[in-house]
Amino acid sequence: MVTDSSAIFVRGLRKSYGDVAAVRGVDFEVNPGEVFGLLGPNGAGKTTTIEILEGIRQRSSGEVRVLGFDPDKQNRQLKDRIGVCLQATKIRVIEALHLFGSLYSRTMDAGMLLRRLQLEEKRDAFYQTLSGGQKQRLAIALGLINDPSLLFLDEPTTGLDPQVRLEIHTLMEELRSEKRSILLTTHYIEEAERLCDRVAIIDSGQIIAIGTPTELKERSAGKSTVEVLCAQPFDPTLMPAWPFAINSQVSGNCRLTVVSSRPAQTLVEIIKWVEAQNLGLQDVHIELTGRRLRE
Repeated sequence: MVTDSSAIFVRGLRKSYGDVAAVRGVDFEVNPGEVFGLLGPNGAGKTTTIEILEGIRQRSSGEVRVLGFDPDKQNRQLKDRIGVCLQATKIRVIEALHLFGSLYSRTMDAGMLLRRLQLEEKRDAFYQTLSGGQKQRLAIALGLINDPSLLFLDEPTTGLDPQVRLEIHTLMEELRSEKRSILLTTHYIEEAERLCDRVAIIDSGQIIAIGTPTELKERSAGKSTVEVLCAQPFDPTLMPAWPFAINSQVSGNCRLTVVSSRPAQTLVEIIKWVEAQNLGLQDVHIELTGRRLRE
């Protein structure tokens, strides 16, 4: 049941493209003033989910309310109340702010936003001349131009170096202190821990866990899943017994999934074996970290 107190309410959300299910029955709720994270690897369904909430894509089925509006049926009313952090634009900084501001019924002062986001010296610069951190600050400024009640941030620090990422984190903490509702997608667990009040972990279009960052860490204590994708197929009967492994499974003759009580030690032995067999290590993923060793 939709509650008036929800900034975002999602029940049974599904989105399919032909026979491909991108989102498969997602349920979650975001409270007013809460920073809520969607954490998961690339292709998990994070961006599809957030674009449905923003009114960019239509859902296949399910119930969705954002600030009380149905994104499919009340798109115009919704977009006047939300802020969206985009990835790119090709005009001057100040022109972008004025252009975006003209789309809304209310706007914040562009000069004030530039000062706040340390972009005042770049007001007449073109987007392509900005550094990575400046581009991301501009994206956040464009998301804030209409003083939104709810701000969507889709992987705002992906591809940025650690120093710039820290800079963006500091800015996001300022936004958090203003008690704005924020939906953040990320595949960095430390980012979710630092910025989010609650986190939903999404994988293959489904939410597999939800709670505070501390709750999720405690829930996974004692065991984690290590997934290794090899470039070449291998014979499962030739695998040794992995140290600290609770359970092992092979799929497609190339993917090995191991539940381990000490994932770091187990992973080291798996990588040694893969290299010794000349199988080629294509990808590695550790459950709940959201981080791939070969990003």
